[in-house]
Amino acid sequence: MSNPAPNRAGSGSGAEQPARVVILDYGMGNLRSVEKALEHVGATAEVTSDPEIARVADGLVLPGVGAFPRAIERIRELGFDAAIAERLDAGVPVLGICLGLQLLFDSSTELGGADGLGLLGGEVAELRADGLKVPHIGWAPVRWEQPSPLTDGIADETPFYFVHSFTPRATPDQTLGSAEYGERFACAAQSGSLYGVQFHPEKSSTAGLRLLANFAGICARAPAAA
Repeated sequence: MSNPAPNRAGSGSGAEQPARVVILDYGMGNLRSVEKALEHVGATAEVTSDPEIARVADGLVLPGVGAFPRAIERIRELGFDAAIAERLDAGVPVLGICLGLQLLFDSSTELGGADGLGLLGGEVAELRADGLKVPHIGWAPVRWEQPSPLTDGIADETPFYFVHSFTPRATPDQTLGSAEYGERFACAAQSGSLYGVQFHPEKSSTAGLRLLANFAGICARAPAAA
């Protein structure tokens, strides 16, 4: 089944303006590919390491590749932890991508362990791959576990592109999507205006662009963007 073309940001209503989405730069991630993908779907995207710029955004993206302990250390050094919490309190949507999803949780066991942002409940632990090669690299179909505006128009079991060795042990009520690699694991999460995906939407062709367009539309319709 083919995926529909991605919606342009703000296309759900003629009154919507393109969302200003800020991508948080803490030195760990391929930020330009995320920025280009958001621009492609009609959002106004900006990469910054300044938490004050984050505080005036319509939406935030927390990307990331690498090790959890160093990433959370950098986030706290830059003051992004406080900025993310403040924007969520204001109703601003936040999307974590790959390591960015993991950082939203309470803690991780990686490299001796570290506390996360604590915005989602649960621990991040090594993927139980049942003898398969780790890291998990490649395409895998994603099963949507509950409806969400983030996944609107994306068929169940649509493949997305993964690169990871760890995965969050999300609670069922916060699990938006799951995939299988040795075990079935949570690969997308949601709580209010907080979203996260383990896969890379910016590397996942039409379906990934659709997901980013959906997020940009959520940002454009959020109270803080009105």
